[in-house]
Amino acid sequence: MSTAAAPPAPPARSGGAAAVGLLLTIAFNVVAPIVTYNVLTEDHGWSEASALLVSGAWPVLDSVIMVAWRRKLDEFAVVTLVFLAITAAVSLIGAQSAHALLVKDSAVTGLFGLLCLATLLAPRPLMFYFGRKFGTDGTPAGVAYYNGLWRFEGFRNAQRRMTLVWGVVYLVEAGVRIVLSYVLDTSTMVALSPFMIYGTLGGLALWTVRFVKRTKAEGEKRAAAAAAVEGSAA
Repeated sequence: MSTAAAPPAPPARSGGAAAVGLLLTIAFNVVAPIVTYNVLTEDHGWSEASALLVSGAWPVLDSVIMVAWRRKLDEFAVVTLVFLAITAAVSLIGAQSAHALLVKDSAVTGLFGLLCLATLLAPRPLMFYFGRKFGTDGTPAGVAYYNGLWRFEGFRNAQRRMTLVWGVVYLVEAGVRIVLSYVLDTSTMVALSPFMIYGTLGGLALWTVRFVKRTKAEGEKRAAAAAAVEGSAA
């Protein structure tokens, strides 16, 4: 099969399934941890270190709910659970001060960057599974369509390039946050760290969307040119 062929049209998405999955992801991974930390520290007098540890339980619950909902432990869920296990292990090792937890949190995002780069040696890089998680509605038809895109060379190259960029950017982000945690006081870093985390994530997400659109347009242009050449030859 020619790698210049245009990918087939995707199946109709289940808007309800996609919306529920996105809302749960945002609620458990963004909103709940922030609210939990603020409530425990401001209203109940918990230490910053204890509140940081407890707020980290929400992403674990998100993964458990998704596995129970889909009735399937896919690669994304496995990666998420492994990553959360590493986060918990790193958090519990050594000193438990708020400053130490901030440094460890930065180290964990650096580990994520290393994980991205390591998967470039695997049959499929990490961004392929992230794309399948957030780029489909999770239905069998949507997942099968996305898996089928792997046979196109342009798609494979795009997934590897995205994984490389995410890995490098998160390594840099982790290094900067670790340095700042020693330069700035703890209260400043507690306020600044979420902006760096979600700012980096938002910037990468925006770049990824634009990159995917540009890559798709270039692929369609190449496919149209190849079809024109084949038509002329015929």
